[in-house]
Amino acid sequence: MRTIAVLNQKGGVGKTTTVANTAAALANAGKKVLVIDLDPQAHLTIHLGIEPSSIDAGVYGVLTQSAKAVDAIVPVRENLSLLGASIDLVGAETELVSVVGREIILREALDTVKDSYDFIIIDCPPSLGLLALNALAASTEVLIPLVPHFLALQGFGKLLETVSIVNQRINNKLRVSGILFCMFDSRVSLSTEVRSDIEQFLENARSSNFAWSGAQLIPVYIRRNVKLAEAPSYGKTIFEYEPECNGAQDYKQVADFLIGT
Repeated sequence: MRTIAVLNQKGGVGKTTTVANTAAALANAGKKVLVIDLDPQAHLTIHLGIEPSSIDAGVYGVLTQSAKAVDAIVPVRENLSLLGASIDLVGAETELVSVVGREIILREALDTVKDSYDFIIIDCPPSLGLLALNALAASTEVLIPLVPHFLALQGFGKLLETVSIVNQRINNKLRVSGILFCMFDSRVSLSTEVRSDIEQFLENARSSNFAWSGAQLIPVYIRRNVKLAEAPSYGKTIFEYEPECNGAQDYKQVADFLIGT
């Protein structure tokens, strides 16, 4: 069983799209998958066709310990289940501020259900607060989606620093396993330059003890594709909305890569 936090503190880099469609591809391949929406905006929940207001307990209930994970998880597709988000999640960080062990609540909750799944994939919020900390404490891997332009790299070091701190203090199993380029256009020289910079950075870390020393640049680039942007408004994954498009092909390859690693 693998627990993967999909993390980047910047919004608009493809986190939710990556979680929804990679999970769907894994489920289509016969893997048992649980996705967790830790973003108060509930975009993953909406993407999978669930109205956030209909979420009874969801991840908020699990974090506040008013619900058990097994009761809060709902099946949304064959082989695919969701621990969804609602507007209540906005207040979770404030409510948990005085709770002892607040950063490992999600990990302890998932320990009770993890044997039922091959993959647990967490859609992290676009910030590095308590919700993201719970995701990192509960995960063994971090997958970082990146848009290949230089501004997207500005927070990359801070992101790795956060993972390193969590690795040292809370979760010594945590590793950055992959970097995934989203909205990639090979015709633009900047995309290629940024890719080369990341490859060099990862290569330089190979012999270190950093939490990202084994990270791979996933050999699949998510191409710019308008169908990926349209699918969430219909509550569908890309495989339901436009299964023949580039986006579907790319995310199937990401799933194949994860299955093979």
